[in-house]
Amino acid sequence: MRAILCLVLAFLTLPALAADEASREAARAAITRQVEALGRDDAPAAYALAAPAIQALFPTPDVFIGMVRTNYGAIYRHRRFVFGEAREDGETGLSQDVAIQDAYGVDWTASYSLQRQADGEWRITGCRLTKAPGTSL
Repeated sequence: MRAILCLVLAFLTLPALAADEASREAARAAITRQVEALGRDDAPAAYALAAPAIQALFPTPDVFIGMVRTNYGAIYRHRRFVFGEAREDGETGLSQDVAIQDAYGVDWTASYSLQRQADGEWRITGCRLTKAPGTSL
């Protein structure tokens, strides 16, 4: 009886786990699309993946991509971009770590925050970029 109860509980949690992984994959896809757009200097496409609050701070795609070039050079032009740990942040939020190596070979960690919008799409609400431990420059 106990084994059956455990199986039933495990079965009931599978859809939730699958949904969580699907959310993580969708959030990673949004980050990937933005990084690819930045690599092409496609300001409108990169800007479209920013959350409304970010768009309010940077009112045009050109202003947005200028800010990225100035403050997020490691993301804007990188050699390596590898997804790390993802953490849920409430029902509609997610944090995603990314290991980055910039064009000069310096290692960084980008901690993205994302939020699922009313239309179900994930948009980037912020990014904190820090040098990896032990990195100098």
